[in-house]
Amino acid sequence: MSKTKLELTWIGKDKRPKLEPRILLENPSLSYHAKHRVSENDQFDNKLIFGDNLLALKALEQEYAGKVNCVFIDPPYNTGSAFTHYDDGLEHSIWLGLMRDRLEIIRSLLSDDGSLWITIDDNEAHYLKVLCDEIFGRNNFSANCLWQKVYSERMDARGFSVSHDHLLVYQKTDRFFPKQLPKDQNTAQFGFFDETENKYYRRRSLRKEGSESLRHHRPSMWYPILAPDSTEIFPIKPDGTEGRWRWKQENVVKNVNQLEYIKKEGRWEIYVKQYIEESPTRPPATFWPTEEVGHNHEAKLEVRAFNSLDIFDTPKPERLLKRVLEIATNPGDLVLDSFAGSGTTGAVAHKMGRRWIMIELGEHCHTHIIPRLKKVINGEDQGGISNLTNWQGGGGFRYYSLAPSLLEQDRWGNWVVNKNYNPAMLAEALCKLEGFTSAPSDSQWWNHGYSSEQDFIYVTTQNLSHQQLEELSDEVGGDRSLLVCCTAFRGKSDQFQNLTLKKIPKMVLSRCEWAHDDYSLNVANLPMAQPEPEVDKPKNVSLKQTNINQDDLFGKEP
Repeated sequence: MSKTKLELTWIGKDKRPKLEPRILLENPSLSYHAKHRVSENDQFDNKLIFGDNLLALKALEQEYAGKVNCVFIDPPYNTGSAFTHYDDGLEHSIWLGLMRDRLEIIRSLLSDDGSLWITIDDNEAHYLKVLCDEIFGRNNFSANCLWQKVYSERMDARGFSVSHDHLLVYQKTDRFFPKQLPKDQNTAQFGFFDETENKYYRRRSLRKEGSESLRHHRPSMWYPILAPDSTEIFPIKPDGTEGRWRWKQENVVKNVNQLEYIKKEGRWEIYVKQYIEESPTRPPATFWPTEEVGHNHEAKLEVRAFNSLDIFDTPKPERLLKRVLEIATNPGDLVLDSFAGSGTTGAVAHKMGRRWIMIELGEHCHTHIIPRLKKVINGEDQGGISNLTNWQGGGGFRYYSLAPSLLEQDRWGNWVVNKNYNPAMLAEALCKLEGFTSAPSDSQWWNHGYSSEQDFIYVTTQNLSHQQLEELSDEVGGDRSLLVCCTAFRGKSDQFQNLTLKKIPKMVLSRCEWAHDDYSLNVANLPMAQPEPEVDKPKNVSLKQTNINQDDLFGKEP
């Protein structure tokens, strides 16, 4: 019987954006670092990116493909509610399309042993699972954890009072292994105390439960054990079915001190004492109660500590993120959150010694995330998991914004290089578009980046003559190759074996959707919707200015 692959279908599914891989511009005035190193494990090169998260993910792809160990995202839930910080009332097919575009890039960013964690509610959880099955492969579904987000029922609920959110977990490959959790996070299970051994323990029935637990499954495991009153105990289930023991008879004799006999309703039950010290870790469960990982009210109190005037609508508690990172990462691993919200992921990753990248488009990037991170770095944030991690401060982050589109239309409708681009930005942008690593050389004026040890790129806005190209070819040499990106050149494009000549901007015109700045989760972005007028860019984020002269960057032409 052949297997049929199931896929979601929605309006506009076949329409995919041709994303422009933008460069990132650091704004040093908004970057922040501790005044001194607190420990050897301080992380300083974290990234906070302000801008559309789909374009920002695309901007990260070249440098970080296969390098991110854990992605946690808390996307708008598409509930139809109006939130202060998000337009969350999206039509179902828009939401699926925009999530698909982001998840595909996230998958490419994940390392082979990496994992994706998505918080979502019942409105889209099951559609999202099928979508993730399609992108990651159904065999890479790892778990659906349920987070108990509230500690009591809503008395004003019409129908069911919803107590949980889903936390979908996907792995990149089968190299992802969830880490065990320390038992002390769930000591409630070990509520019995053995005074003889001076240890806490939990009870586990000696009678086999679950699958293959009947007498006929293992006849040798059906035998009597003497109770304290000398009666014979057989592994009979409460419904009268003949079951079986989990231990062989010789093991019962050998470990008799580990057994506990309890009489319930006139019948004996035998339990094995399991001491907490004998098994210090446990596999992570799929139900996460509030007492272990926090709840919505706790999360809002954490946010209020650094912004009491504008409480974020849907924050996640720090203990929830701590649990995710404990299971999915090691110290020093790289964590990404492309829906940063109030910045919980970065704050927790920072306190746990993980590197992080966060992306956020909303103004709360400045009103919530930056003030929160500053308190964390200064050691002034003693809320959340600070006590659990003995957080003392340290480290830092760099603040980036997305560069504007490389190309814009002039007044006649022709595509030209954006006037906001200086030579350094142009060289970096073309390196990214052509798949080169941007690395301007101090000694070779024509070397702006490389794709291998012998393959380089040179970017200039000049019109190169035949003589200039000939001299450039001689300087590059026969054992190296050079991609030359220029406004124009004289002669044939294949006249020099070690040079590949391309014209700006013709070389990239068909690559991307130029001057498209908004791919946000907004109803206006339905693929067949009419485009809205372009919104003004945030006034508080300026492009990085430079006084580099074009000749200084590109060197004097030969």
